[in-house]
Amino acid sequence: MRSSVLLRSALVLFLIPNLRTATAADGQAVAPGPGHSATPPAYLSDPHFTAAIAEGKKRTATGELNFAIDAYRKANKVAAGKCLACLDNLVDLDIKIRDYKAAGKDAAAMIDASNLPADKSLAEGLRAQALYLQAGDKPKPDQLKAVHDLLQTALADYPRNVSARFLDGAILARMGQTDAARQQFETCAGECAPTDPYLVRARHFAADPALSYAKMAPAFTVTALDGSKFTLDEMGGRVVLIDFWATWCGPCNEELPHMKRIAKEFAGEPLVIISVSWDDDPAKWQAFINKNEMTWVQYRDADHELSKRYGVDAIPHYFTIDSDGVLTSEMLGSGSDVESKLKKLVTKAKAAHPAAVAAGGD
Repeated sequence: MRSSVLLRSALVLFLIPNLRTATAADGQAVAPGPGHSATPPAYLSDPHFTAAIAEGKKRTATGELNFAIDAYRKANKVAAGKCLACLDNLVDLDIKIRDYKAAGKDAAAMIDASNLPADKSLAEGLRAQALYLQAGDKPKPDQLKAVHDLLQTALADYPRNVSARFLDGAILARMGQTDAARQQFETCAGECAPTDPYLVRARHFAADPALSYAKMAPAFTVTALDGSKFTLDEMGGRVVLIDFWATWCGPCNEELPHMKRIAKEFAGEPLVIISVSWDDDPAKWQAFINKNEMTWVQYRDADHELSKRYGVDAIPHYFTIDSDGVLTSEMLGSGSDVESKLKKLVTKAKAAHPAAVAAGGD
């Protein structure tokens, strides 16, 4: 089985969505800082530019990432290398195809093209993330220092760059500077929006900075079928099993008795199961769940955003996450030995979080 890109702790850190430069419909970059010039650049009305941008979006949506990269490079060339949104998209796509060297170069070009402090800060943060990824799972001290120095520059340019502060906390923790790391995470938590899923994670890492460079599962918040809100980082010391599936998937249907057995076997234990469906038809999905008495947390990933965050491109697909939020295993296909892994994690959770277990994880 292929190893998921998620099992590299460095890449998980890149999945932080906070304050990343947003791409506007017109192809400009929009930073959360002071406003841009009122005069739009001439390239925005160039038909070659608009066609390339449209092609980049289309190819990205269909998963043809190399073609998308070509399209955004073409658009940026028309813009004489000054299109921040093009460069931002290029960094994102470079990371997705794991070309971290290219990501670093595109982020450097984005720094050069930035005029506003906030834009420059965000570009510097992206370059720092690219450099960290390029260093691999065992970065050298000088590589960590280079990333830290670049993040400090980003924060000097724009102190409210939350993603740069979050990553710097992890870098400091990895450098052994625990107190400084804790301070960065505490500051980050204070600057996160109340609805930001990384708010809880920043608080979590402030309490234990070493967790920040573990193989953390990407944070998320979803609204389940029954209307309840499920936030990964608020599981209160419980183990989490994520099951990606669909009603039309034959192997998934074969696994259903297995999932029902797990739900029954671990009832009352510090375990939460969330099934994430690829179904397009909500009525059919809900009828299937009711018919088969699937009583655990159910979520329909209509736009596949959660699936993309976890790198899922085939089902059934399982992830086990321990009581600290660490991604411990990934299993693809039917016949996966999920129970044995869950038993070990649940036993560990009981020992590590007895108060949470006694309170039912609330």
